[in-house]
Amino acid sequence: MISGNWDAVGVKDERRPGPGGWMGIRDYVRCALAVGEMEGRKLWHDPTELLTRALQPALWLVIFGEAMARLRAIPSGGVPYLTFLTPGILAQSLMFVAIFYGLGVIWDRDAGLLQKFLVLPVPRTAFVTGRGLGAGVRALVQGIIVLGLARALGVHLRWTLGGVVGSLAAVVVGAGIFATLSMLIAIAVKTRERFMGIGQVITMPLFFASNAIYPLSIMPPWLHAVAAVNPLTGVVDLLRGYLVTGHVVHALQVWAVLGGILVGLEALAGRLYHKLAL
Repeated sequence: MISGNWDAVGVKDERRPGPGGWMGIRDYVRCALAVGEMEGRKLWHDPTELLTRALQPALWLVIFGEAMARLRAIPSGGVPYLTFLTPGILAQSLMFVAIFYGLGVIWDRDAGLLQKFLVLPVPRTAFVTGRGLGAGVRALVQGIIVLGLARALGVHLRWTLGGVVGSLAAVVVGAGIFATLSMLIAIAVKTRERFMGIGQVITMPLFFASNAIYPLSIMPPWLHAVAAVNPLTGVVDLLRGYLVTGHVVHALQVWAVLGGILVGLEALAGRLYHKLAL
C-alpha cells in the first residue's frame, strides 16, 4: 500500500525535493530499484504470464527453426541454423515481454495508483527507470526458459562467463528500451484498447525488420536501412556475438547506441509521464 511519503519508495525523508527537484544519484537509483522491486513482486505472485508468453518463442524454435534448418534456405554464417536463430528468438522474447509493459501503466492509472505515485517527491524518470528494470527482470526469466529449451534441442552455444554476463546485460538493456517505448505509447494513447491495437501493429514489423531470423545481407536495400536503425538489430548483434561467434563487431559502438537510445527514451518518458494522469 502506497502511503504517499518519501519512505514508501525506499528513500529516507531527509531532503524531500519536489518532483522536479534535484536528487543525488544514489537516491535516484534507490527509487528506481524500489519501483523495480514492486514490478518483480508482481511476477512472483503471478508467474503464469511468463509461461504463457514462453509458448511463442518455443514454437519459433521447435517448428520454424527445425523446418528452416532442414531446408537450409537461409545463410547462417557457417553455424547450424538453430544456433544462429536462438539469439534472435531470445531477442524476440524480451521484446514481446517489454513492448506491452505500458499496459500496466494504464492499469495503474485506471486503478488510481498512478496518481499516488505522481504526488511522491520522486523524479518521474526514476519511475520510468524502475519499470524498465522490472521489464528486464521478466525478460531475464523468460530468457532462461528460451535458453533452456535451446539446450534441450541440442543447440550449441558458447557458455563462457563473459558471454553469459554480456548476454544478460543485453537482455536487460533491450527490455528497458522496449518497455520505455511501450510507456511512451501508453502516454500517447491513454486507453487499453488503443494501446493493444498499436502494440500488436508494431511488434511484427520490429521483429521482421531485424536480423533475428535472417542476416542483413539477404535483405533488400530498403529493409536493410530500416533494420540498421532498429534497436532490436543491435540487441541481436550482441546476443549472437556473445553466444555464438564469441566476438561482437563494433561492440562499444553498439553498446553506446543502445545506451543512448535507452537514456533518450527514459528522459522523454519521464518528462511526459505526468500526462498519463490527465
